[in-house]
Amino acid sequence: MHIAIAGNIGSGKTTLTTLLSKHYKWKAHYEDVENNPYLNDFYKDMQRWSFNLQVYFLNSRFRQIVDIKNSGEKYIQDRTIYEDAYIFAPNLHAMGLMSSRDFDNYKEIFNLMDDFIEGPDLLIYLRSSVSTLVEQIQKRGREYENSIRLDYLTRLNERYEAWVESYQKGKILIINVDNIDFADNPDELQAIISQIDEAIK
Repeated sequence: MHIAIAGNIGSGKTTLTTLLSKHYKWKAHYEDVENNPYLNDFYKDMQRWSFNLQVYFLNSRFRQIVDIKNSGEKYIQDRTIYEDAYIFAPNLHAMGLMSSRDFDNYKEIFNLMDDFIEGPDLLIYLRSSVSTLVEQIQKRGREYENSIRLDYLTRLNERYEAWVESYQKGKILIINVDNIDFADNPDELQAIISQIDEAIK
């Protein structure tokens, strides 16, 4: 069993991954943020480091999927390879922050990887407004996220919605996180767990 959690920056993916991993006693795969050698540089100069960052994430996520498949164990994954390919990289290209040459190269690498992987058994999409994202980003206080622009988050949100509408890799569960606090409210977490149980029966 492979559950993956998708959502924009600050939507609560890592928190929910941790809580679900604890509840189901499944292993968790997290996004490699702390050890990422490009993230700080990227937020300071997106145009210079966009391709490097996206290839790093692509490699990291592909490796995760291979590990999950080979392990034969049950996993919950924080963010998917599809978000990199269908949301973050195209957004950087559209904003003029990744050249067409780099973007075409990136797509070729992803398409090759995509031939070897399957979608998760269940994708959980955390839908969030930009105002909630900003609030969460400020609350967690990561220094490199201080320079994230509102238009960047807004564009990402639009791409997430378009991607979710056309998602065909398997089952999907959409959770609106604007007015819930699953991190501190056990009842609201349990409501999410009940929806997941129903989806993976």
